[in-house]
Amino acid sequence: MHDELFKEYEGKLNPKIIEDIKSNMPEKITKTQLKQVMDLVVEEYKKVRVQAGESVGLISAESIGEPGTQMTLNTFHYAGVAEMNVTTGLPRVIEILDGRKSISTPMMEIYLQKPYSTGKDIKRIALSVKETKVKDILSELNINVVDLNIELRINGDKLKELGINRATVLKVLNKEPKTAVRQSTVDKDLFTIRSTTKDINLNEIYKLREKIKNIFVQGIKGITHVLPVKRGPEFIIMTAGSNLSKVLDLEFVDATRTISNDLFEVAGVLGIEAARQSIINELFKVVDMQGLNIDKRHVMLVADMMCYSEAPQGITRYGVISEKSSILARASFETPIKYLIEAALVGEKDKLRSVVENVMLNQAVPVGTGLPGLAVRMAEKTVKEN
Repeated sequence: MHDELFKEYEGKLNPKIIEDIKSNMPEKITKTQLKQVMDLVVEEYKKVRVQAGESVGLISAESIGEPGTQMTLNTFHYAGVAEMNVTTGLPRVIEILDGRKSISTPMMEIYLQKPYSTGKDIKRIALSVKETKVKDILSELNINVVDLNIELRINGDKLKELGINRATVLKVLNKEPKTAVRQSTVDKDLFTIRSTTKDINLNEIYKLREKIKNIFVQGIKGITHVLPVKRGPEFIIMTAGSNLSKVLDLEFVDATRTISNDLFEVAGVLGIEAARQSIINELFKVVDMQGLNIDKRHVMLVADMMCYSEAPQGITRYGVISEKSSILARASFETPIKYLIEAALVGEKDKLRSVVENVMLNQAVPVGTGLPGLAVRMAEKTVKEN
């Protein structure tokens, strides 16, 4: 339908744009209406194109760097939840642009399927996601120095809140090697744990106690805190800690929207395109929180540079900078001797095609309105010797 009209615009528009229009246009659109749409798209497309020779990298650096000087150095704290913080401001921007694999406050936004997204059983669902260890359900944990065993009393109210039964606790405790666990017949909340190792001493009993406290009971490993939050018409679960692959497997989770703020985890689970979009989203989240304004295209350019290979690369001497073709550009960033020696050993050449190396040599950079040039090959003249 309307294929002839689309062919007229093949040289005027990017093929991807034409395909997007085809997939999104209404079924009953007339040829006249479609032509009006295509003309408007062409007009907008011409406005957003970059001029040949435009210094997009420099302008993007200025666009992001200047507002960055006004950012605060704080950490946002979620009220009512102990130890649940999120890094914001300049420290978060540095984390993202450096491509750090270990971030200070990993967190997730878990979107839910209906009816849980409306608030049904939201507390129970949130607690089922949280990592629960034995120490989280204890009311007492004592060492009997006479019998050299450990007496553990669990909190019945906490078990009920988390939806855990005592049989599950007994099963989990029995998984600990070289121990014998016995549940009291009189008090169902009391468990006695004894080491089956011969010649056990008090020091080893203390070590065993610390080990038992950290035994995993239920939930998802890595998620230490949860907070149900109402965002617009629906409820979501904010978490401290991240485990995207396990969370996406849960039946009640909306896998199409749930996301982590850990770029490398997103790249590993969802792919490099998702990591690129995550960089854009995370940067704008910080910028909006600070009340600043940065053109989206500048942020997109940075995200493109960080994600052009199979894994995100930080804008550091080990990441994007190490991939630059120019020796002098690499040498200008923190470790000059290393790059100059490596280039000299293999006889590498610098074509002087970018900004940094030309500035270093005090000559015009190949950007801006002076980019187009005319090269003329002069006819060779034979000079006869007298």
